[in-house]
Amino acid sequence: MAKKRAREADGASEAPDKMVEDSDSSDDDDDFDMVNVDFEWFNFNEKIDFHGLKALLRQLFDVDKDLFDISALADLILSQPTIGSTVKVDGEEADPYAFLTAINLHEHKEKKPVVQLIDYINEKAKTNEALAPIPGLLASGKHVGLVLAERLINMPSEISPPMYGMLIDEVEAAVEDKEPYEFSHYLIISKTYHEIESTLDIEERKRKKGKQDATMFYFHPEDEVLQKHAAAYGSYSLTKIDEAISDSKRAFQEMGIMPMGSMILIETSKFADAAKAISEYLSPPS
Repeated sequence: MAKKRAREADGASEAPDKMVEDSDSSDDDDDFDMVNVDFEWFNFNEKIDFHGLKALLRQLFDVDKDLFDISALADLILSQPTIGSTVKVDGEEADPYAFLTAINLHEHKEKKPVVQLIDYINEKAKTNEALAPIPGLLASGKHVGLVLAERLINMPSEISPPMYGMLIDEVEAAVEDKEPYEFSHYLIISKTYHEIESTLDIEERKRKKGKQDATMFYFHPEDEVLQKHAAAYGSYSLTKIDEAISDSKRAFQEMGIMPMGSMILIETSKFADAAKAISEYLSPPS
């Protein structure tokens, strides 16, 4: 319990908290800029993090965000402050730039945001044979930890390994305290994208959908590592993708990118190894 209690005491974790980003330079004689950024890891704080957390959840669920009561989901996450973490750059009073948490779907199965999430997961799992085991698992009564994680688009992926490592430590501490976090599996909700032929015409895009390049890319690079440890994983189409006709989404389509949802199911016995593999893959060089 040392890790969990230490974070409660001083706010920030013992995770690496500084990265250096430099601009491109062709040789040693060129001028270049170097930016020092201090990243700090904190517990969730209901008095500070509500609006920033809501914004990140809306980003995670993309065009399907309106299918959920995002405010209620944020409240649920904030109600378990020592499970998961936020990442900030301007101290604890700032909005989070990233977050990661795990929610017990069985424990909260009667709460509105979890009912919505379970319905959504079941619906999407039925559209991809690779995700077929998930609905049965959720209906079995087993305790599944739903992992939700998102970060601002310009945040480096190297912040991910400490977040997964701390989550494992915190869940272990919570189980020791007889709290309801003894999961059989972890289910990660994330997102991928496919490159497509650029078009602003929705009907034309619908007609060409079957001809698109099916190569998958990752918004979160750690997902590619997690999949190697998965019992099941796959992508699914977003429900409201064809209704996304705002200027920002039209620009997104012009770039030739089709966002999709993603699920990764990992047995708890393999989750620590998956987190270690993320660390080996993404941790910055010493």
